[in-house]
Amino acid sequence: MRRTVFNEDHEAFRATVRDFIAAEVAPVYDAWEEAGHPPRDFYNKLGELGVFGITVPEEYGGAGEAGFKYQLLISEECARAGVSFGGYGVHVNLVLPYLLKYGDREQKKRWLPDFVSGDMMTAIAMTEPGTGSDLAGVQTTAKRDGDHYILNGAKTFITGGVLADRVLVVARTSPADPENRRAGLSILAVDTRSEGYAVGRKLEKIGLRSSDTAELSFSDVLVPAGDLLGEEGRGFEYLTHNLAEERLGIAASSYASAAAAVDFAKKYVQERTVFGKTVSSFQNTKFVLAECATEVEAAQSLVDRCTEALDAGELTPADAAKAKLFCTEVQARVVDKCLQLHGGYGYILEYPIARLYADARVTRIYGGTSEVLKTIIAKDLGV
Repeated sequence: MRRTVFNEDHEAFRATVRDFIAAEVAPVYDAWEEAGHPPRDFYNKLGELGVFGITVPEEYGGAGEAGFKYQLLISEECARAGVSFGGYGVHVNLVLPYLLKYGDREQKKRWLPDFVSGDMMTAIAMTEPGTGSDLAGVQTTAKRDGDHYILNGAKTFITGGVLADRVLVVARTSPADPENRRAGLSILAVDTRSEGYAVGRKLEKIGLRSSDTAELSFSDVLVPAGDLLGEEGRGFEYLTHNLAEERLGIAASSYASAAAAVDFAKKYVQERTVFGKTVSSFQNTKFVLAECATEVEAAQSLVDRCTEALDAGELTPADAAKAKLFCTEVQARVVDKCLQLHGGYGYILEYPIARLYADARVTRIYGGTSEVLKTIIAKDLGV
């Protein structure tokens, strides 16, 4: 089916991104996976490419382009090549919407130019060792003391946490109220050079090995009151506001991964011979690829529709939950079937399908588990 979500400008940028990946990422990607993250200067190259500032207003060094479509395009091109841009997704898809919506003018002038150039990489720290998806259960505290907050606590599963220069930390600025556990949370933009701020273990993951994920701890970290994002006590409200875009971002990357898996499998079965025949000539191969291609088409249509809705300000939390739930499940099924078509070679890491398989598992967990999403969808249905 003809897609209508992209225009000529998008496709021209796609070609630029594709060339950049071929020159700067694909040849060295194995080394990134071994190291657990790209080299720090890679993010400056992304800054020069312009991918960090697409939606940032021109006055802060960006391009001032509204909408999600460029992020969708980048997800597709990374999946197509079997690579990732390390902490790019968290930096642009998670952190930037908070800075744009809740940062005041002074904060934007301080942070956004370096954000766009890649001189300041960011992460967001919500999850704690004992809370998981229960954001209202946050135990990290930030107590106001004059012109500063004193931050204490710990976070885990923080993507981009090793190389981040500034981290949005969700902390409790007033005691928990049993009647309203969501009240009293705030977001502080913490400078990682602050005394008492520490990066703990770099967590070893099954997949997404070129993206650093870390434990963080805060011991009497002094955070200037001017680094409070938005208003004190409204952190939970802010976090839920951006969940729809975050979940669409995961849906987009999941759909793109499934589409790439079909392309990798199609190429492999057309070249591989068994019993004197190409694997693609067997009826089972044809049927499996047909099933996968159909599921990918459905996922793409849902992502495209949700992208248009997001850009129009109409994407609901329930619709975003449906997109993430469906696309991550499609990803799991399609990547698994496409790996099976590779036979034993599908389990060998030099083949991109193996990397896609390992990377796929977490998409049904982060950004809201599938079980949490089903609860949101059911509530929207009135049941």
